[in-house]
Amino acid sequence: MSLDFDPRQRAMLQEMGVRVWRPAAAAASAAPVVPKNAIENVVTNAVRTRATAQIGLKKMAAHEARASADGGGADAARLDWPALRQTITACQACPLCIGRRAAVLAAPDAPYRADWLVVSEPPDDADEQAGAPLAEAAGQLFDNMLKALGLSRHARPAGADPAAQALRAAYVTPVVKCRPAQARNPTQAELATCEQYLRREVALVQPKVILALGRFAAQGLLQGSVPALASLPLGQLRGQSYHYQGIPVIVSYPPNYLLRSPQHKARAWLDWCRAQEALRRGG
Repeated sequence: MSLDFDPRQRAMLQEMGVRVWRPAAAAASAAPVVPKNAIENVVTNAVRTRATAQIGLKKMAAHEARASADGGGADAARLDWPALRQTITACQACPLCIGRRAAVLAAPDAPYRADWLVVSEPPDDADEQAGAPLAEAAGQLFDNMLKALGLSRHARPAGADPAAQALRAAYVTPVVKCRPAQARNPTQAELATCEQYLRREVALVQPKVILALGRFAAQGLLQGSVPALASLPLGQLRGQSYHYQGIPVIVSYPPNYLLRSPQHKARAWLDWCRAQEALRRGG
């Protein structure tokens, strides 16, 4: 490759941090000559790649600065159900919203009041397409486990006794509501930002027990009350009772994990039974 660059090309390479090495004259004269436009194309593409990365970082920084300035987004403490759903749908309080196709909320027919509140892991592609948590095979397994306890995540017809409805209902919501274009795990700051919506959902649903399915679900609920929570594996979080807003919290495996590791279904069932017992004891 000929290294006989003109001053403009050398300046571009220097800007990119590319060191130009000059071999001996004999070796240079024997090397094939690369057209100058090919060199310029390589450098131009590298510059564009770096610029694109910088734009992405600036977007993330802007979202983080906005969240820091307004306390993580609009105050959700006084929102009713329609306003809460609308606010979540339009939320841009953290970088998780970058490139999302749609926010993932509780299913449209979710019960407004339920004795059980289930917090699932961050939404995956299937959840985003469905617009609701725990879709497809994971959702089928989850619904079967609910059915075994006489529960459903779908609202029953109006007119039934409200107390009986709440006893048999499970409200299901993801711990964060967005799946970014570049799928990744949420940060602790992002979990904390989305927790304002989770807190409001708890206040509206008024559950008597909370089931956290997965490590991030547990972190979203308990990161302010359990020391070194982020470093604890899911197995160490199971088998204990925690509290969120005074409500007992039981941690278990997410359905997607159980599909990959069916040998742990028995342990998960024990967790669900523990949650049912906590509800019967009233905490």
